[in-house]
Amino acid sequence: MTSSHTPAAPTPLTLPAAEAFEDWIRERASAGLARAEALVAAVRAIGAEGAAAADARAVLRDWDDAMLALGGVAALGSLFGNVHPDEQVRTTAERAEQDVARVSTALTLDGELYAVLAGLRTDDLDDQAARLHAKVLRDFTRAGVDRDEATRARIAALNERLTELGQEFSRVARQDVRSIRVAPERLDGLPQDFLEAHPADDDGLVTLTTDYPDAVPVRQFATDAGVRHDMTVAFLERGWPEAEPLLTEMFALRHELATTVGYDDWPSYDAEVKMIGSGPAIPAFIDRIAEAAAGPMERDLAILLARYRADVPDAERVPQADASFYEEAVRREQYDVDSQRVRTYFAFDKVRHGLLEVTGRLFGLRYDELGPAQVPVWHPDVTAYDVVRVADGVPLGRIYLDLHPREGKYKHAAQFTLADGVAGRQLPEGVLVCNFSRGLMEHDHVVTLFHEFGHLVHHVLGGHVEWARFAGVATEWDFVEAPSQMLEEWAWDPAILGSFATNADGEPIPASLVEAMRRSDDFGKGYLARQQMFYAAVSYCFHAERPADLTARMIELQERYSPWPHPEGTHFFASFGHLGGYSSAYYTYMWSLVIAKDLFSAFDEHDLFDPEVAGRYRDRVLAPGGSKDAADLVADFLGRPSTFDAYAAWLAR
Repeated sequence: MTSSHTPAAPTPLTLPAAEAFEDWIRERASAGLARAEALVAAVRAIGAEGAAAADARAVLRDWDDAMLALGGVAALGSLFGNVHPDEQVRTTAERAEQDVARVSTALTLDGELYAVLAGLRTDDLDDQAARLHAKVLRDFTRAGVDRDEATRARIAALNERLTELGQEFSRVARQDVRSIRVAPERLDGLPQDFLEAHPADDDGLVTLTTDYPDAVPVRQFATDAGVRHDMTVAFLERGWPEAEPLLTEMFALRHELATTVGYDDWPSYDAEVKMIGSGPAIPAFIDRIAEAAAGPMERDLAILLARYRADVPDAERVPQADASFYEEAVRREQYDVDSQRVRTYFAFDKVRHGLLEVTGRLFGLRYDELGPAQVPVWHPDVTAYDVVRVADGVPLGRIYLDLHPREGKYKHAAQFTLADGVAGRQLPEGVLVCNFSRGLMEHDHVVTLFHEFGHLVHHVLGGHVEWARFAGVATEWDFVEAPSQMLEEWAWDPAILGSFATNADGEPIPASLVEAMRRSDDFGKGYLARQQMFYAAVSYCFHAERPADLTARMIELQERYSPWPHPEGTHFFASFGHLGGYSSAYYTYMWSLVIAKDLFSAFDEHDLFDPEVAGRYRDRVLAPGGSKDAADLVADFLGRPSTFDAYAAWLAR
């Protein structure tokens, strides 16, 4: 067989001018789908009878390139469906993503294609090609290729509807920005820069939205408990009631899909391809973490409740609406950490510059900023950078930072793929999408920025492998958070923060303050772990049980796992976006954190830039992408299998 693969030039995509975005997405989607169709047709033409005589590597190359083409269209759809400021462009992007999902489902249900790929002679394949072949065959069998025609048709319909539901749920959560309106005098306690940025409207009231730059400071600093309560309720009610029927249908269809292809339920189907391995292992892991966190949780909740009772003497529990405010009080009064003072050292522009300096030094990278005249972007807030390897000046990829909130934009923080990288053929490109303040940042948000940038670095460094299937963050899904969680440690080091965190007078943040911040951050980690297990339990149980009353089951799980009582009349799951992408696997954040603490144990806390350790981590964990199992990547770096020990020690201290 002669491969129809045409190597792509290793240069970044050329984005269009703002007014041409819709046509550009439509044209690229059409071209990507056509290229995938041609490549697949070449594979199908071999036929089952000719498979054994075909060049297995060439066939796999065509298949992998077809998936690269489809992935490129899906990436455009997902990214611009979530970030473009024009609703019509977002709708066009969503349609492109739907088209890819439809085509992908049809391909993995195509018995003729499966017969060709399964019939290849693989004796002469190298390890990576053989690994690819095994995973491709598994994709087909998990998709239901071996089912009868009527069942395959039902599977296709299920997948199409699930794509639509996922997009609609995301749209509801993204677009439902709520607000509260309060008199200016009720904003006592909020920072001066916040007050200046929120003048009263013509009727004398101040409008505060549920976007993070408003919601977080209000819940943390407002001395008026009524304001905190109203903001918390508004925040937890986003997406309600529109999202519930979407989720109910989504859970039912996922269950039907999983059982149709031979699994007990959706969590069992989903977990098979993750490190955890099985559905029943998920609640076992959740309970293991909950038990380990119980002692630290009770210890710190007692401190928090005592402080709360100083203001509300007869209280039995701390309400969720008041948790952030009283955590801040404990940190200020018992740890000498005043977050309003801390934030004066974290001006957004300085933090962004510091992030690039720190990660560049750590991984041997340089970020060359590109102005709008060099690279068009979809919104003036977006900044583009070329990523270059310092050692030899080789371009490694391109990144975009889209870091402030706006109407119609994705409301959380995430790394989106723009293009997967394949060695010698296509450079990786990624986009960091966040919703940070333009002025002073909370330190928690600085940590979040480092975390999310970790995904971006992983995408770029892992985007130089041979096969698209293993490009970038292509490891098991319950590992992908670990490298980013580990990078958070660099946002806590006194010397590192002192290199970019300066106040209005140019004075660096004192090391003593950072050390106090670190001690105070340990306060509450037990009950925060339990809150994460509440979210994980909702994610798992909603899929495993498909309860008729989501709210009632959520309240039961909150009472079992969460440190906070349920705020009456709220439905947080309606905007819990991870129910879409992570489905039943929200446990992965804590699973990854266990690994992250183990990974960090290899670094010298007094020299986080040690080039030998940093280089070994870069080359053995990040650069391979998904070309090895995550457990093997970790063992390659640590020199041993990962253990629970480092996490347990951290939680207990």
